[in-house]
Amino acid sequence: MAESLALTPQATKEERYKELLPQIKAVIEVEEDLVANLANISAMLKEAFDFFWVGFYINKEDELVLGPFQGPLACTRISFEKGVCGAVASQQRTIVVPDVNRFPGHIACSSASKSEIVVPLVVGGHTKMVLDVDSDLLDDFDETDAKYLEEVMDVVKSIHFPI
Repeated sequence: MAESLALTPQATKEERYKELLPQIKAVIEVEEDLVANLANISAMLKEAFDFFWVGFYINKEDELVLGPFQGPLACTRISFEKGVCGAVASQQRTIVVPDVNRFPGHIACSSASKSEIVVPLVVGGHTKMVLDVDSDLLDDFDETDAKYLEEVMDVVKSIHFPI
């Protein structure tokens, strides 16, 4: 396994994702443990983009339970009826939130979080987990993030939840 990321310093956001995706795949396809892989994905995304918070919430009996993450202390349990993560888990679609203070029912795990993107991993009609990424800047996420973070979740799905 690689011990460091190979990233071009002046790369655009899209170029950075294109560099990162094959490295994520290379790291997780040689490891069977889901938690270890989610931990490394969190670390790789945090290092590549300097996100404020990045991590996973895993569905356990229709409640999202904190999984591997990078960043400040986080909420440990989120119901499918609460916040952005709950909305994504129940609606099974990616949601980009430019300003978390304008999202009805937003859960403020950290007052420093200003914008957010959450991506689901759905298998057989059931949400298995969500990838949650927060920024301390307003309007920090866009369709480029959605596209490539969905690809990250597709890689996780193909390795850990093959259909």
